[in-house]
Amino acid sequence: MSETAIAFQSNGVELIGTIRVPDGLKAGQKRPAFIVMHGFGSTSSAGNVLAPCAILEKLGYVTLRYDQRGCGQSGGPRGHLIMQEQVADARNALTFLAQHEHVQGDKIGMLGSSFGAAISVYTAGIDQRVGAVVSASGFGHGARKFRGQHKSDAEWAAFTKMLVDGRAHREKTGEPLMVDRYAIVPIPQGLRTHVLKGSILTFTADTAQSIHDFNPEDVIGQITPRPVLLMHSTSDSVTPVEQALGLFKKSESPTDLFLFAETDHFMFAEHNQRVHRVLEDWLAAWFPAQGNPTQKTGRH
Repeated sequence: MSETAIAFQSNGVELIGTIRVPDGLKAGQKRPAFIVMHGFGSTSSAGNVLAPCAILEKLGYVTLRYDQRGCGQSGGPRGHLIMQEQVADARNALTFLAQHEHVQGDKIGMLGSSFGAAISVYTAGIDQRVGAVVSASGFGHGARKFRGQHKSDAEWAAFTKMLVDGRAHREKTGEPLMVDRYAIVPIPQGLRTHVLKGSILTFTADTAQSIHDFNPEDVIGQITPRPVLLMHSTSDSVTPVEQALGLFKKSESPTDLFLFAETDHFMFAEHNQRVHRVLEDWLAAWFPAQGNPTQKTGRH
């Protein structure tokens, strides 16, 4: 497997990433590819990125992973993650990857975890160039997701007050209000070891507002007839499982939903072998790196 550090421009911002290509490809030989998206405020070196990349690369796909705008080594205001800007960046990543000498430009899928899953689904919904999409622990309705994450009335009141304070602060000062990441997305203490060192811990309140207003379930139905795989833990302690159910209800064929009881939010980083097998089997059926898919229609 050959690895190349890359940079590409997206609406004036430089994004930094890595492309990996299977060994042995001759000049002009092309393969399907995947863009693999990291989670909230993380980087392209997170376990939830490297683990699925390893699966995809083993199967023969080219992979692109990059630090999202405002994260890691990429440009943009640090901790200022606006969802529609992230979608625009993903679309520019598609354009960039399609030009690679070893990529089959009409066979590029997207796979994302959590925040990156929501971006992947939305991008596929509005951009016909996405050939397939895999969502792991993603969300479909920002406001409903946040209400499920801030469970008590007091927690919800504090969160919605933060949104109001953020808007007032920007209107008064012209600058964003900075807030703690766990005030936006609560994560149980025991799972915080999955938050990669170097991840962003302070975000703009504009980031929270942007996620609140972001609804991939509004566009998931537009992905058909391209295949969708939704994966979620029934005991996800970060993003409620009803988010996957909501996406599935709004989707069209061919869409598959797999629920797992023996893992949590960071399902790829937790090295759950059933998760890995489901992904491999689904890819073989719907979007193989080599050969023809074994499935043509379906919704399960």
